Amino acid sequence: MFADRAKIIIKSGKGGNGHVSFRREKYVPNGGPDGGDGGKGGDVIFVVDKGLNTLTDYRHRRKFAAEPGAEGSKKKMHGKNGENLILKVPEGTIIKDAETGRVIADMSGENQRVTVLRGGRGGKGNVHYATPTMQAPKYAQPGGEAVEIEVLLELKVIADVGLVGFPNVGKSTFLSRVTNAQPKIANYHFTTLQPNLGVVDLDEGFGFVIADIPGLIEGASEGIGLGHEFLRHIERTKVMVHMVDAAGTEGRDPIADIKAINKELEAYNPELLKKPQVIAANKIDAIYGEENEIIEKLRDEFSDAGIEVYPISAVSGKGLKELLYCVKNLLSTLPQGATVYESEFDPSVKVMSEDPCIVRQESEDTYVVEGQRVERMLGYTNIESEKGFLFFQKFMKEQGILDELKNLGIQDGDTVKVCDFEFDYYE
Repeated sequence: MFADRAKIIIKSGKGGNGHVSFRREKYVPNGGPDGGDGGKGGDVIFVVDKGLNTLTDYRHRRKFAAEPGAEGSKKKMHGKNGENLILKVPEGTIIKDAETGRVIADMSGENQRVTVLRGGRGGKGNVHYATPTMQAPKYAQPGGEAVEIEVLLELKVIADVGLVGFPNVGKSTFLSRVTNAQPKIANYHFTTLQPNLGVVDLDEGFGFVIADIPGLIEGASEGIGLGHEFLRHIERTKVMVHMVDAAGTEGRDPIADIKAINKELEAYNPELLKKPQVIAANKIDAIYGEENEIIEKLRDEFSDAGIEVYPISAVSGKGLKELLYCVKNLLSTLPQGATVYESEFDPSVKVMSEDPCIVRQESEDTYVVEGQRVERMLGYTNIESEKGFLFFQKFMKEQGILDELKNLGIQDGDTVKVCDFEFDYYE
């Protein structure tokens, strides 16, 4: 199977905790605290690998995690930083948040290396908390939390021209004729099971990339046939070439086929119909005369829409040069470079928004403060000591929690519950 989609879980490294220790040496008075800082957690970094063309590496493994930072140590020794996690993907891969479907990063163009998740910062050792009035701090800062999210990887091939059409109309034969690609060719439907890319080289060094998209049928946008799996690959193309069977070897109506495919493209993404289109009426070597009534009908039907029709034979090569130069002229009028999707989502913002301090009134004279941020702060603060309690009060003020309590109407003597602690409020 052509692996162009994968859903994986990625996790950055947790920051190492700060260390609590004191220098105790013979003949060294007033040693004081000497706990070192924790190491930074590893980042999750996506890198484009030009040698890859599928997402097979992520088909059978689901979880990927960066290395956490090591805890600090005595003698002010810094903990080891966690190793970054490098994930290699083919060019054209789009990284999306699996929950919302929004784009985190598009590994195309200049985005060859993108840091998607940053590791937690290392916690400060107790050496940082020594003051003239608090010379023996017995607490240190814990390391920053790791970030874990589920992402969807989607590969959208980077090609200038998309070759679309019903099965068995000669798309793969055309690709093998005008490029060096060697797709599988046979006289049955759905011979092509994955997108094939080929490079067309024209005069004066001008060239472009063609993507042969597996055959589309009616209902492809709803998952019928193979088309639904590969419609996404058309999104990056700049020009679409509709290939139809002008000889009617299978008794199909080319006009109806083109309209059916455009209907599927519109159902999948209406923006696709805004791309320039060209019709390639293939298999003219199988009909008598220069042209037939089918080609005339195609021109009459689509001339008003500005869509040109080129009779070709992918087998004999007749008409291919004219078609390719038409495509070249269309591409020359369009912006150069691959289409790159803008980032719509920052995982770090999501984590911050999911970590609020919640202040609510439980009863007439009881208020509750809760949230992971408060719990983490209490985890490294000894509020039973005078200095630790002052540190706790400073945190409540800086985080705006005291202001929220006042807005809720708290009065002197009311009770404030914070995790497993209860305090009496006095302004």
